[in-house]
Parts: sequence; C-alpha cells; structure tokens
Amino acid sequence: MKFASQDWVLSWALLLLVSYSSPAMGKPENNIKTAVFLSPKFELGPGSVANKYYFDVDFPRGHIALKSFNAEVVDEAGKSVPLQKTYLHHWVVAKYHQPKNVTDKNQTDSVIVRNSGFCQDNVLGQYYGLGSETRGTATDIPDPFGIEVGNPSEIPYGYVEKWLINVHAIDTRGVEDRMGCTECRCDLYNVTKDGDGKPLSPDYRGGLDCCPDNSQCRLMKGFKGPKRSLYLKYTVKWVNWDNFVVPLKIYILDVTDVLNVSKGMSPKHNCKVEYEVEPCSKGHKDNSTCIDVKRTSLPMQTGGYVIYGVGHQHAGAIGSTLYGQDGRVICSSIAKYGNGNEAGNEKGYVVGMSTCYPRPGTVKIIDGETLTLEVKYSSSERHTGVMGLFYFLVAEQLPNQHHL
Repeated sequence: MKFASQDWVLSWALLLLVSYSSPAMGKPENNIKTAVFLSPKFELGPGSVANKYYFDVDFPRGHIALKSFNAEVVDEAGKSVPLQKTYLHHWVVAKYHQPKNVTDKNQTDSVIVRNSGFCQDNVLGQYYGLGSETRGTATDIPDPFGIEVGNPSEIPYGYVEKWLINVHAIDTRGVEDRMGCTECRCDLYNVTKDGDGKPLSPDYRGGLDCCPDNSQCRLMKGFKGPKRSLYLKYTVKWVNWDNFVVPLKIYILDVTDVLNVSKGMSPKHNCKVEYEVEPCSKGHKDNSTCIDVKRTSLPMQTGGYVIYGVGHQHAGAIGSTLYGQDGRVICSSIAKYGNGNEAGNEKGYVVGMSTCYPRPGTVKIIDGETLTLEVKYSSSERHTGVMGLFYFLVAEQLPNQHHL
C-alpha cells in the first residue's frame, strides 16, 4: 500500500449524514459504544472504477478496544446500493502513525502500523477488510476480547495515530460483461500496462492491475447513464480499554504466499494476493466436480488461542479451510450466495462468508506450528483476479491467565 496525496472536500449531504450519526459516538450499550461514519464522496459513472485512499478518516479516538467494523456502499440518501449497480471489490482499513504538525497532503514520513502477519512490507497489513460479502459477514468480537488501539505507549514520540480507508468500487451499470468487469479482465478495460507503466505479462488476463482508479470497463453500445455520488458507510463498535480486556492479534494468511528461505537471510514472504482459476477441460461433463483447489503451508512463529476466523474470496468461491499441523480443522469459512435483487441478497454474488467463534481455549495454535490454508473455487469457468485470504484473531492468553 503506497501513500498518495488526496485532495477532497466533503459534500453538504455528507456533513448532514455525519452530524446525524455523531450522537451515537458516546452512547454505551452494554458498555459497547457505536459510531457510524461516512467516507469522503466518490463519483462513478456507468462502467467506471474508483480505487481511492482516504487518509485521516473519522475514527473513534483514545485508548480503546475495537469490537467490530462493518461497512457498505450507500448513495447520497444513505440508501444501500446493490452489487448489481456498484460492485464493492474491497474496502480496507489500516492504522498509521503521522508526524505531528504535518499536513495530510504530505504522507512521506507516515508509517503504516501492520497487523501481526503473515505478509510483509505494504502487503495485507490492514486491521479490517472485506468485499462483496461485507453485509453478510459478522465481525463482532466476543467479550472480554478486543483489538487494542490508541495505546499512548505504542505511539512514537512526535507522532499521532491515524486511520486510512481504501475503497475499490466498480460501477457495472450498462457494462457488456458484468462478471468480467468485477473480475477486472484486462481486455474489457483495454489496459496493457501496470501502475508503474510496465507492460503486463501476456499471461495476466485480469486482476487489480487492470481496474485501477478512474479506469473504464466496456459498456454496451449506446448505453448512457448519470454519474452517482457514493460513500462508504462504516460502523465501528468499541469499548474503553481497561485491564479486563484481553488483547487480540490480527493475522491474515494469503493462499498465494510462498516463504522464501535463503542461507544467512531472514525468511521472506511472497504474497501475490490474487491469482487466476483456470477452467475445467472442455471434455469435462459434470460442472459440479469442476473444483480448483489451492494450498499453502506456513509456520506461525507465535501461537495462541483462536477467537475468530473468516475467509475472503470472490465470485466462484466455494470456501476455505485453515488446518493445523496435525490436520485438524482450525476454521472453515463457506461462501454464501444471494438469490434476489435487494442489497445484501444479490443473485449470483458472494454476499457473506461463514465465520468461526470457537469456545475460548478450545482451539490452540502452538508456537512454531505450520498452518495449511486450503481455498476452493468452482472452475466451471475461468475466474481472474480471485483472492484466497484467511483472517483470524488470536489471544496469546486466556482471560484467567491475563491477570496473573
């Protein structure tokens, strides 16, 4: 994730909506506080793409424990926008430290504060992130656990803690091939070079490089439609931090990750984030048995107790499973597809991923244990730019151990 300057102005509608939601900011509900925010406005015309990075977004402040984070795309009236009109490829929330007295236009000295692994550098370092499944996927963290943020002792001297949001949305009104546009097929976007201007490989048929910010997917001949003003609406729940909250560590495992180990060098993760699912052979008659299976195995340096787990996949997803070294199932996350037209139940789209909430203390990963992630997609047709990520939260201690 690269820092880039952003220059934006909130619309009057946005101000009204934020001010309307702000009274919820300090309202306790069973000690849990809730706030509803909106991202800055982004505009989309038929077939267009927004891949925006918004810095210093509204976020609860102070030393707190995050309990959930949910998001969706809404219009200027605050109404949920269905995926058939605007496909939410992904949203990502990341924490960063910014030097004091530095404007948000200059992010050169800001530092992303990563999660606990597995990828490195600026790859998959977010605290939260989902895609089309966002409305139907639970993110709640059970008591007494939480994700600790805002701890003054962890913020370097001369810096402040801030948050950024990346929103990647694709308007599919009037497009020639809706699935192809959401899978970022290069031929539909007429893209031949990556973000650095380098020619794309002939084998790269689709993915993030082919649907960058302000790109355009091919429309049906003669189709015209108005631009729409949209926002990412996000709801954050948290509690004030105290000694009774048990901190959780965030891990994201990428099925494309390969650990490179060289003599005399520190191990290096190679997370490609996305990949392509090849279709079954033409002679294959039973599409139900056309299944693409991808696996990776990686050691987890510091273990603990799994409190929550969920997979992230795209169209064609079947599900993903995280296994322990002995073959036991740590968590399975199955894709849910919609069967209607309304937001949250869009037919043919992944509208949810099942989650795991093991009873605390029952699922433990030992230090140094090798984990295996297995991701399954239907391969009855080709899928480009798919992902196989697994997000899980780990407590290094249980509540009764936390106070010893």
